[in-house]
Amino acid sequence: MIKSLLEKQRAYFESHQTKSVAYRKKALKKLKANIIKYEDDICDALYKDFKKPAFETLLTETQFVLSELNYFIENIKSWSKPEPVSSVWANFPSKDYIISEPYGNILIIAPWNYPFMLAISPLIGALAAGNTAVIKPSELTPNTSKLISKLIHETFTSEYVSVVEGGVEESQKLLDEKWDYIFFTGSTRVGKIIYESAAKHLTPVTLELGGKSPCIVDASAKLKLAAKRIVWGKFVNGGQTCIAPDYILVHTSVKQEFVTHLKNSITDFYGENPEESSDLARIITKKHYDRLKNMITDEDILFGGKFNDESLYIAPTLLDEPEMDSPAMKEEIFGPILPVISYENESDIDVYLKKYEKPLALYIFSSSKKFQKKIVNKYPFGGGCINDTLMHLANKNLPFGGVGNSGLNHYHGKHSFDTFSHKKAIIKKATWIDIAVRYAPYKLPLKWVKKVSNFI
Repeated sequence: MIKSLLEKQRAYFESHQTKSVAYRKKALKKLKANIIKYEDDICDALYKDFKKPAFETLLTETQFVLSELNYFIENIKSWSKPEPVSSVWANFPSKDYIISEPYGNILIIAPWNYPFMLAISPLIGALAAGNTAVIKPSELTPNTSKLISKLIHETFTSEYVSVVEGGVEESQKLLDEKWDYIFFTGSTRVGKIIYESAAKHLTPVTLELGGKSPCIVDASAKLKLAAKRIVWGKFVNGGQTCIAPDYILVHTSVKQEFVTHLKNSITDFYGENPEESSDLARIITKKHYDRLKNMITDEDILFGGKFNDESLYIAPTLLDEPEMDSPAMKEEIFGPILPVISYENESDIDVYLKKYEKPLALYIFSSSKKFQKKIVNKYPFGGGCINDTLMHLANKNLPFGGVGNSGLNHYHGKHSFDTFSHKKAIIKKATWIDIAVRYAPYKLPLKWVKKVSNFI
């Protein structure tokens, strides 16, 4: 089935229909119309899958995607035009330019934590660039996966865009085929498997992974506001966000006051009993729940720590000074658990940030421009914010992606269009003159070759 589907998509791409800008724009408009049509159903599906609040679904899934669609529809024509570049002396006279050419057949493997947005957002870039696509949604969010399949089936013919549902077996069958580009969002462990499979065919990839994203709060930070923004960024989507603050490093002189603000913000957001709040998502599966529950065991808890095995509920939880070899500090948490660790000087920060692989995000809360600049320039990370969390994701003009273990390549806005486009370099040389010095037999003295080369 997968082999046959891919053959049909190859034939469709080779018909060159998708290279028409008008065709691409029409496709994106149709996708937009159907997302609007099914927006309430998408909210319902995500609630069924892990009780994601409708407000969060609108904010982080459907409206995020619709905003991207509007942006692409508005700009696709200009992005698709040949890009002129300056010529060089060696090519005089000529016109030099870059053509954005679609790769061909794209495989998009989406995760479960933002199952709609992280399936459709890369699809927008793939289609805008003129490719065909196959989406593999996560089997851990079956209701959303089913709805994505229905929406895509109603919007596109299968030889243009299709959805393959299923688990690991289906993913492996997809990876056994030769694609022109693979876009994967998920864990670093699986990302390495994807990369290895792609390497067999020298297939280019984008890997959007994760890591332990630090959040640094220095003594000059506006503590109440910092706590509010960190609590929101950490516990939205039940803490199951790849760029969520993974742990806090707070200056020891303000730790006690800051923890009080954290507690107050959690209560303000979710009430005295967060389990009763309709604004807090649940953990996606029993396996993920058990892993997170183990992180709380035997730790000093500043706040929260309650759980419910039946509903897979874990309260927004603050851990006090966990050891570096504790379960919560060994790997990315990916849940509503937030370690709070004090530091006294910048060398303490260095110990933590250099212990872990390059993170997908880093957050700094400080009123000191000198401190902000020092941290941003000293440590490698995918992207981040100063005095906020998550919001770098909202700017379509910024590339989103990791570095090293947290990812490879980037997307969003025009960066998505460029990611799914091969940049074909073209020189159009004039024929009314031909400079003979480059041809054999070579007559130009060698000393002049060196001088002339400096102008090329």
